[in-house]
Amino acid sequence: MKKIVQFIFCLLFLACGSNNESSSSEPENLNPTLNSNRTSLSFEDTMVSLKSESKLITLTSSNLNSDILIEVPNDFEISNDNTNFFNSLSITPSANMNLYVRFSPTDTGNSFGNLIISSAEIDNDISVSLYGNGLLMVHNYQAFDEQALGFGGGFSQSASGVFDLHDDVSNIESVKMFLQIDCPNGSSGCDDWDRFANIKVKDNYSGNWFEIGRYITPYWTGTQVLERGLEFDVTDFKFLLTGATELRIYIENWTPKPDIISIDFDYVVGTPDYQNYEVSEVLSLHSNSIDCVPYGVAHNIDLEKSVLIPAAAESAHFRTIITGWGHATPTDPDGRPCAEWCYRTHDIKINNASAFQHYMGPIGCPSNPINDEQDPGNWEPNRAGWCPGMAVPVRTDNIDSSHNGSPFIFEYDLQDWTSNGAGGNAFYAISTYVIVKSNSEINPAVIQD
Repeated sequence: MKKIVQFIFCLLFLACGSNNESSSSEPENLNPTLNSNRTSLSFEDTMVSLKSESKLITLTSSNLNSDILIEVPNDFEISNDNTNFFNSLSITPSANMNLYVRFSPTDTGNSFGNLIISSAEIDNDISVSLYGNGLLMVHNYQAFDEQALGFGGGFSQSASGVFDLHDDVSNIESVKMFLQIDCPNGSSGCDDWDRFANIKVKDNYSGNWFEIGRYITPYWTGTQVLERGLEFDVTDFKFLLTGATELRIYIENWTPKPDIISIDFDYVVGTPDYQNYEVSEVLSLHSNSIDCVPYGVAHNIDLEKSVLIPAAAESAHFRTIITGWGHATPTDPDGRPCAEWCYRTHDIKINNASAFQHYMGPIGCPSNPINDEQDPGNWEPNRAGWCPGMAVPVRTDNIDSSHNGSPFIFEYDLQDWTSNGAGGNAFYAISTYVIVKSNSEINPAVIQD
């Protein structure tokens, strides 16, 4: 009997030991999990309508059976193969999954959003913050490339060439021109004076050269302190700056030390204000600083024109560039000779009545960012409407539509002043154009003497 009890005890002991061993092991975790290795993504600045480089997110999951849904807001796209991109994506779960995200801006400016990762078996969605900055879509074209301009030493003051520019401006919002001046031997290589200089485009219809930008050279140096040099808005001429385009550059440099000129254009994609532009030349007194309008003396240059703006024009404006030259006397009470220094107010008259005024006053020469490079040089004192080492301002005057369809008399009227002949001559170099715009086809304004 004792042996039977012991035997039963042993069986119970073994059974208990077996149960204890089983209870010491943790049961396997069968809860579904889903994780991302990223909580945020920032993308490089990207032009509108283009795509950024994609960035990788790695997802890990376990015990997950239902599909994973990934969604991104507008301006961002996702893919699981880095080839086909979508705004939303459903993928079958696996232990490790690659997800590719890219920035695809539809508008300029900052874009913020969240990439959302979800599954029916996961209580809390995963959110990855996204950021990108959309830039204007730009087509860039190089025109003159390190063209030397000077006088003597085998150089010429001007150069021209035909350049292939953007061939369709129907979706071009604006056109910017950039001009960089370089010096062949550092500061000792550039011309040491502030010179009249300009850029022109050939109008194939009339054969005339239209001035699209004017600038004054800096003393002794280039424009490298500005990343892209001097900037000009030449949108008014965008239909002339199309396809094979003939351009001319000029600097009134009278030394064998050349200025090295490079010019390129940015065509900015966007919605144009109007679909059609036409340009007509009113005054073309822009050959150089002295072959223009004498100031303070009698002359026979005609500053009056008859202008007829088409009746169908939806917008019209005058575009004028003007600079004064010379140190003629008598000086103003503050000692300023004409016409480089003397402050003046000129009128554009329509039918003998003042319609617009152009104040030839200071434009901030001391704040010119090129100024610390102009030593030696008289760069700091304010001139009358221009500064060394700066683009000359464009003066834009909107013409009231009441003038459409009927000719009117345009006159550029210089403020009265009489030279005494003791300080040399004074001059104004002037270009004026009429730009008419419409969403339907339109003829240019008609200009007559």
